[in-house]
Amino acid sequence: MEALRKRIELNPEILAGKPVIKCTQLSVQFILGLLAHGETPQSIIEEYNYITEEDIRACLLFANEVLESNFFIPLAPSK
Repeated sequence: MEALRKRIELNPEILAGKPVIKCTQLSVQFILGLLAHGETPQSIIEEYNYITEEDIRACLLFANEVLESNFFIPLAPSK
């Protein structure tokens, strides 16, 4: 897991500090958005041939860990 964590970089000089795949300007958010819209890891790798399946797994792990470390309070429905 630690090797996957090291694939994600947070640097204020890159995309205003958004988490990105190391040595790229592809944000975790961008990769997750592609997956959410039906792209497969293989199709993403074919389009961005400088990333790997491990990079995509690192994005998923990062998102999972961020969600685990946050506390969410449901909003009350508006009346």
